[in-house]
Amino acid sequence: MIKSVLIFFWMFAVSVQANVSLEHKIGQMLMVGFYGTTAPAHSQICQDIRSYHIGAVILFDYNPVNRKKAKNIASKAQLKQLTSELQACSYDGKLLIAVDQEGGRVQRLKSKYGFYGHFPKASDVAKMNQKQIEQTYLKMSKELKGVGINYDLAPVVDLDINPRNHVIHGLGRSFGKSPEVVASYASTFIDAMHHYGVLTALKHFPGHGSSEGDTHKGYVDVTQLWHSKELQPYKLLNQKADTVMVAHVYNRYLDAKYPATLSKKTINGLLRKQLGFNGVVITDDLQMGAISQKYSAEKTLELAINAGNDILLIGNQLDPKRTQSPQTLVSTIQKLVASHKIETKRLTESYQRIQALKKRL
Repeated sequence: MIKSVLIFFWMFAVSVQANVSLEHKIGQMLMVGFYGTTAPAHSQICQDIRSYHIGAVILFDYNPVNRKKAKNIASKAQLKQLTSELQACSYDGKLLIAVDQEGGRVQRLKSKYGFYGHFPKASDVAKMNQKQIEQTYLKMSKELKGVGINYDLAPVVDLDINPRNHVIHGLGRSFGKSPEVVASYASTFIDAMHHYGVLTALKHFPGHGSSEGDTHKGYVDVTQLWHSKELQPYKLLNQKADTVMVAHVYNRYLDAKYPATLSKKTINGLLRKQLGFNGVVITDDLQMGAISQKYSAEKTLELAINAGNDILLIGNQLDPKRTQSPQTLVSTIQKLVASHKIETKRLTESYQRIQALKKRL
């Protein structure tokens, strides 16, 4: 009896997905940044979410076009209203609304907007006792949930193994040198986020702690610096992780041709097959210098999807002159499918993983 019921539900799920359009599946894979502190029905972002079934958005406080004006985050009341409006635009009420909220230098909900804004960086969290850590991250999670944010692009599980590293060590973004210690603190972070129904992302796979460059600015080769122990936190948190964010670092021992984000060997081979991670994989911002300086937007999308990424992050934050609209992104991917550079099956795999992730909300 139980077996027949399970078969029925499996067949029902398959039939439902068979009726989902290609455009819908593509839209669910997109996480886009946009300009605006409101999202009424007539706004461009609302129309894009509705028209293309956009799966996720990312919010920022800093506005690269006008520093005197907020990009998306101006106050508690405003942000709560914005996220409510965004959800009303989505077809399922489960739009993934993300921010980078780690603590220390990386926290979008700042005190000047009426938020707590003083969450400690990971290196300082590591000096606290377990109860203090739990209370810190529960407070962070509650604040995120209170304003409608359901996806935190954190915790960082990079190892603090290179004192010359500016983006991880220099900013105190790592919990420490030991994979076991890092995984333990990250586990506490995830539990706190889950307490209030906020999803998380382990970052930056396969490890950014050994690097000496900044992928925001350009090409970063970690071939001679990377250590296999940087994979250990992902092994230890395999069953707990909601999503994994992939870095733009290049390591010729993992893939002689492509950086991790665009590498099938790294994502499908290492992360999925060797480490056994079956959840959602999200790219770091595909507009960062390490990618945009070397690959066209179309080639980036082709490689990123074929590599095994499920969510494609287009922050529209780093270069105002290169803002990419959802319409352009969707049509570009449709063209890649039509020319057989991307298989529909690949999009269906990501769609299924994303729907399973949304069920956790």
